[in-house]
Amino acid sequence: MAIGGFKMLEALLCILLGIGGLKLLHLHRDLVDVATRVVVELRLDPEGHFVNILLDKIALIGPHRLRQISLGIFAYAGLHTLEGVGLLLRRTWAEYVTLILTASFLPWETFEILHRFTWIKVGLFVVNLLVLAFLLYYVRSRSHARRNYRAGEKLT
Repeated sequence: MAIGGFKMLEALLCILLGIGGLKLLHLHRDLVDVATRVVVELRLDPEGHFVNILLDKIALIGPHRLRQISLGIFAYAGLHTLEGVGLLLRRTWAEYVTLILTASFLPWETFEILHRFTWIKVGLFVVNLLVLAFLLYYVRSRSHARRNYRAGEKLT
């Protein structure tokens, strides 16, 4: 239930982010100006190394790319909504969807660790492995419990 609620919250945040991207597109706003204002509002150093890299990357995003990013975010929100609703309704298929989605990020994380090694990436990878192991254990134990319940039901 907690994971389902969290997935629904993630879906809501993704929907809001997607709407924000499309609104920027519709208003013909300059993304670099918007990002610079956010940096100033957050009281970050506008001349800092990280901020400059971020602003340089944002400058490469044109209207077509922003539309693609927004649509991708909406698709991601759809996945989270599907997963969250299924988990909240205690559907077995949702447990498998959660397993598949959790496991699907591991190859990307492995690539990132091999590409640019940091202990933070390794730590996140280990946490995701532990989450996946817990989910596998949980889904298998529920599956066995359901089978045992059905077997007992057939005997009576």
